[in-house]
Amino acid sequence: MAAVSDDGVRVVLVDDDPLVRAGLRMILGGDRAIEVVGEARDGIEAEDVVAEHAPDVVLMDIRMPRRDGLATTSALLRRWPTLRVIVLTTFDEDDMVLTALREGASGFLLKDTPPERLVDSVRRVAAGEPILSPSVTAQLIATVAGDNGAARSHGAQDRLERLTEREREVAVAIGRGLSNAEIAEQLFMSVPTVKSHVGRLFAKLDVDNRVQIAICVHDAGLV
Repeated sequence: MAAVSDDGVRVVLVDDDPLVRAGLRMILGGDRAIEVVGEARDGIEAEDVVAEHAPDVVLMDIRMPRRDGLATTSALLRRWPTLRVIVLTTFDEDDMVLTALREGASGFLLKDTPPERLVDSVRRVAAGEPILSPSVTAQLIATVAGDNGAARSHGAQDRLERLTEREREVAVAIGRGLSNAEIAEQLFMSVPTVKSHVGRLFAKLDVDNRVQIAICVHDAGLV
C-alpha cells in the first residue's frame, strides 16, 4: 500500500449497513483532504475493494456477514502491512476490540463519534498516529484490568518509577485518551516533543501501543 499522497487521504468504508456507509461518506466528504474511494458490504468484498482502490485508511465494522471485521483486518494487513485500519465499535464488543488491537488495527472509534472527531481521526491515522476514542480506551482498560488488581497496581507503579516527571505527565494524558496534539496543547510542548516522549514511554514501559500505556497508568491509579 502506498504512502498517503499529496492529493489527500484515500478511504474505503466497510460496513454491511448501507445507511451507516452513507452517513460516513457524507461526514468524510465534507473534508477536502479526504476522499472516499470505495465501499464494501462485508469482509470478503472488502479485500477486493482495497486491492482495486489502494486506500490509505479503511473504516471497518466488526460484525458483518460472511467474514467479520477481525478476520478482515488480519487478512488486509497481511497483504498490505502499511494499510491503516480504524475499527468502528460499540460497547458490547470489548473482547473483539482487544482482538483487533492484536491484529494490528490502528484505531478504535464508537459509531456515534462526533463528525469532527471522526474526520480528525482519519487524518491522524493516515499520518501514522494511532487513535483511540477516550470512551473506548476506558472500556478496554476496565476489561483488561479486571483480575488481580493489587498485583497489577504494584507492578504498574514500579514500571512508572522508571519515568521522568514529564514522561509521567505524557503517560497520564495518554491514559485519558488525548491525542499527541491535545497533549502538546495541554502540557505546553511541541507535537514532535510529545512524539519523542511517547517513543521513550514505549521503550521504558516495554509496551507496543498507547492502549498498553493507558492500562499501565490506570493500574497505577493515576487516572
